[in-house]
Amino acid sequence: MKTSTFAAITLLALGATAAPAASKQPDYTPPGGWESIDYPAPPGGWESVKYPPGTGEKPSCQTDAYPFTFTSTYKVVATPDQVVNGTTPTGGLKDAVGYYNFGINAADNTICYHITLHNFRGEYQSPASTATHIHEAAKGASGPPRLSFPNPVAVDAEGKKRVSIGCLTGPFKTGLVQNGKDTADGFHVSQIEKNPAGFFADVHSSLAVPGAVRGQLA
Repeated sequence: MKTSTFAAITLLALGATAAPAASKQPDYTPPGGWESIDYPAPPGGWESVKYPPGTGEKPSCQTDAYPFTFTSTYKVVATPDQVVNGTTPTGGLKDAVGYYNFGINAADNTICYHITLHNFRGEYQSPASTATHIHEAAKGASGPPRLSFPNPVAVDAEGKKRVSIGCLTGPFKTGLVQNGKDTADGFHVSQIEKNPAGFFADVHSSLAVPGAVRGQLA
């Protein structure tokens, strides 16, 4: 499984972090103001100055187009009341909520994610490699994890807000083996597009092992 984090979406996380208070900057304004400064023209005049090719232009790798092509996107609100163990509601982790934003490129077998958790408590706990997943199961039912995402990390001092951002490209692994196979073996993100209602996002806590929050993709 390939993991990559793109600068464009990482900036979304950075923007959510409060900026430190600005310190007072020294004033370098000359007596009489900047308008009082007279720069003498070089020999031959300013028109004679030749700048290197590309000066002031965009880097060749930068485009005005959005840097990702998604064949589908999903916005999921995951709440404790949707968590079940088998088919029995558990109540999840009280007051916790998760916002899962996914973008899929089926041609590349890639899924990008921006996951935000609020009021998560306890430790991440799961037999899979991480505790943050997309499982395959309809609403009210349980099923195996098909995708395993890096667990969100705290972005505030209290740890009440946690964020995970990046992209995964298949072949995928969850680290959970059932019947001798990893639960992600052979999985393709196009399966989500074919039946989003048959998949849900969740996260598992030591205080709510079956799930802290859960939300169906459709």
